Amino acid sequence: MAERTVVISQPMFIPWLGLFEQVHLADEFVHYDDVQLPQGRSFMTRVQLKTAQGVKWLTAPVDHARSGRTIRETRLGPANTWRSKHLKTIQQALARTPYAEDALNLIELIYATPTDNLAEFNIAATETVARWLGLQARFSRSSVMGLPGSSSQRLLDLCKHLGATRYVTGHGAFHYLDHALFESKGVQVRYMRYERRPYAQLHGDFTPYVTILDAIACCGPSVRDLLVSQSVDWRLHAPASN
Repeated sequence: MAERTVVISQPMFIPWLGLFEQVHLADEFVHYDDVQLPQGRSFMTRVQLKTAQGVKWLTAPVDHARSGRTIRETRLGPANTWRSKHLKTIQQALARTPYAEDALNLIELIYATPTDNLAEFNIAATETVARWLGLQARFSRSSVMGLPGSSSQRLLDLCKHLGATRYVTGHGAFHYLDHALFESKGVQVRYMRYERRPYAQLHGDFTPYVTILDAIACCGPSVRDLLVSQSVDWRLHAPASN
């Protein structure tokens, strides 16, 4: 049986390079869009940007009056109240980078996405960047698969539905994922081992946790060479060291 790697992730707001390292390892990347939006601040609605004034947060405002509980039911505030501000901040932050034009063309395309739906915006952003990077993963959404349930069982059901032999995930899952359940059904669980490879950034000391746009602006096409992180079997994963 051929190996098949599945990654399942909530749709994040123009995320960091590490998310695209997960896409790089995946045969199928599932946008987990029909789960509850985390309460309070989360990477579903905000991301860090490195600026001359230090690291700032870009936050997409949620219109709570029009939103439901899940990410795909979440509505954003009017575009004219935040998108132009974000674009101006990004333009100023990246203006002196070697590949500013590449990054700004990409972000203008993303911010022109004609939707006020948080999941749609985030999914469009991730897939737009993935295409620019030349990543080959197939994208799908949990909301269209018709698989009920929650927690480890639902993640496993999604993996089995997609023919997965390997499930790769981030560090946050370690303390709740039922590894034995996955293994009992023939799906190996692996965790990302992020290298966080440095590149030449502007504005002070290197930080890996900013939006992927920073790496694109600083490195251009060679940003693909930063997608080097691999995954390790869950038994070898040491969450306290990450």
